[in-house]
Amino acid sequence: MYLQIADQLRSLIAAGEFPPGSRLPAERELAKRFGVSRPTLREALIALEVEGWVDVRPGSGILVTMQKRAAEDNFGDDGPLEILRARMVIEGEIAAEAAAITEPKDIAALEQILVAMKGAPADEAARVEADRQFHQYIVAKLANKVLLRLATGLFDQRDTPLARQFATDFDNPKTWTAVLAEHRKILAALAARDPERARKAMRYHLRKSHNRHTSGLTN
Repeated sequence: MYLQIADQLRSLIAAGEFPPGSRLPAERELAKRFGVSRPTLREALIALEVEGWVDVRPGSGILVTMQKRAAEDNFGDDGPLEILRARMVIEGEIAAEAAAITEPKDIAALEQILVAMKGAPADEAARVEADRQFHQYIVAKLANKVLLRLATGLFDQRDTPLARQFATDFDNPKTWTAVLAEHRKILAALAARDPERARKAMRYHLRKSHNRHTSGLTN
């Protein structure tokens, strides 16, 4: 759906309804016009930003620009926000299963990963890698190759052009501080070997990650 909305917006810009230098209407208005949710519209706008049609300015709006590069043809059909919603379901259950078999050595290993994440405040690649290791360690605890492949594949979707643009626009030291705190709640639930608490902590973390990418642009 987000690709369809991106196509429609691209056509309107090309036709001159939204000329270069102008601002697009507020997200709420555009979502109502196209009959879609704001997360779907957000994915469409970020896709257009990757292509160079707009400049997304969190808190200020969306400025129409001249297209500066060829349209990407490798977005795939799955938007980053949809992937986060899938991870919320899948990794929530994984965390619950892992909580029942977590050992002190696992808590120590996960703590070291979080120490590495905290120690790299200016290194985006290092923080992302620590984030990946944290989630991957938890699913690997279940010793299920199918789940490991599924969860890792979903996480690695953050390396698509669209997901990278989301990170550029919305990730900052403040959001990473929040991510670290959310990871610590997951770690505490695992240490307590409390499946329900672990499920809720993981789902809360991924829901907050989703919401950080769907707020703060325009009303």
